Amino acid sequence: MNIEQLRNYCLSKKGVTEDFPFDQDTLVFKVLGKMFVLASLKKWEQGEASINLKADPEYSEELRVNYNSIRPGFHMSKKHWNTLYLHEDELHPQLVKELIDHSYNMVIKGLAKKLRDTLS
Repeated sequence: MNIEQLRNYCLSKKGVTEDFPFDQDTLVFKVLGKMFVLASLKKWEQGEASINLKADPEYSEELRVNYNSIRPGFHMSKKHWNTLYLHEDELHPQLVKELIDHSYNMVIKGLAKKLRDTLS
């Protein structure tokens, strides 16, 4: 998966916007204003592609045990976020998409019902 494929996949989801809220390097995808994917463009350009994704804490632990290239979220809550090191070629693109979906769904699950209903 390259950065354009990541971007297109994220933007294909309902209610998603992209933003650079921290600096010109950190691309953030949000669903209804809440972050679900972060990516450093500089790292992608340097061949060190990685993304931060939200995950259920128990599932996070399971992923970290099963995949060397999934680690606690870099500069994020270690309990709720994982960093996927995509440049290590361990993670199949379909798994990455599933984990993006999981992150998206985790964020939606945490929204107020009134906001969730706007996605229907």
